[in-house]
Amino acid sequence: MRIGKYEIKHPIIQGGMGVGISWDQLAGNVSKEGALGVISSVGTGYYRNMSENVQVVMRKDKPKDAMNFYSRESFFEIVANARKICGDAPLACNILYACNDYGRMVKDACEAGINIIITGAGLPTNMPEFTQDFPDVALVPIVSSARALKLICKKWKKYNRVPDAIIVEGPLSGGHQGFKYEDCFKEEFQLENIVEPVIEEAKNWGEDIPIIAAGGVWDKKDIEKFQAKGCTGVQMATRFIGTYECDAHANLKNVLLNAKEDDIKLGKSPVGLPARSVRTNLQFSMENNTAPKVQCISNCVAPCNRGVEAKAVGYCIADRLGAAYNGDEDTGLFFTGANGYKIDKIISVKELIEKLTQGE
Repeated sequence: MRIGKYEIKHPIIQGGMGVGISWDQLAGNVSKEGALGVISSVGTGYYRNMSENVQVVMRKDKPKDAMNFYSRESFFEIVANARKICGDAPLACNILYACNDYGRMVKDACEAGINIIITGAGLPTNMPEFTQDFPDVALVPIVSSARALKLICKKWKKYNRVPDAIIVEGPLSGGHQGFKYEDCFKEEFQLENIVEPVIEEAKNWGEDIPIIAAGGVWDKKDIEKFQAKGCTGVQMATRFIGTYECDAHANLKNVLLNAKEDDIKLGKSPVGLPARSVRTNLQFSMENNTAPKVQCISNCVAPCNRGVEAKAVGYCIADRLGAAYNGDEDTGLFFTGANGYKIDKIISVKELIEKLTQGE
């Protein structure tokens, strides 16, 4: 798989999972094994392994404001530590468009030596603006429709850029969805049915732009199915949680190991989109008015409006994902794709990629 100037041995992108699920250990090892490792820039202020000279201002054990929730210094350390694992193999970063200081985060990723930047959670219509001094950095938007791709490409014309690849994400992915709640269950919005219109739209903007299928992809058979539809490769996130190298806390992995299919539900999010997670004590406590108090400290995403939306839905996403990263099963929010219940044991990244490329 080729994205921009970068050759990736296996047609597999490890999806970016924020607040400590895909940082240096997971992304570094995925790239080392010949797929594309992806570091999430979300919540780097929580990073456990930062050196003593990195200062993150905390309040109530939470990163204070956007400048600390996304810590530039911690991010640079994560990238450097991933590079110690994967060397000069292609390494990507996922940066949510909804994040405050999106432009600062993109520039930082370029300066840190990231090769490929992936952005979803909104339409990154000005993404190339922040990478003009780094023409070798490949740009990959995540879309859920041909219409979204057309809009992005029209806006990018003024930068003389087209996407170096396009990720098409269907409504079975973990975390936030690019669809209304009710549309997530409709046949016409399933990944199998939105991929081909995006492939056709991409042909209007460039020769052989790689199309990457994402959302519910689980095994080699799924990879081959989407390749047969014209995709170059796939993006997979949830299945990588079931690896030793995944940066997530052991308790977070255990939540998925113990989850049943009926435990995985779509719910509301302060971002204003439906989000898929494992139903745990957090959701129960919200229904019974015993959930942790909502108080905006980190100011993580613009759509939340400094906690206004968090109070409306009943939880702060930064706080609850931070709790999950720290292994708090009582108050943590545990994002997963629809197939998360299929994780039945923890294996190495090397073994997982062998399964995905050779069978299972």
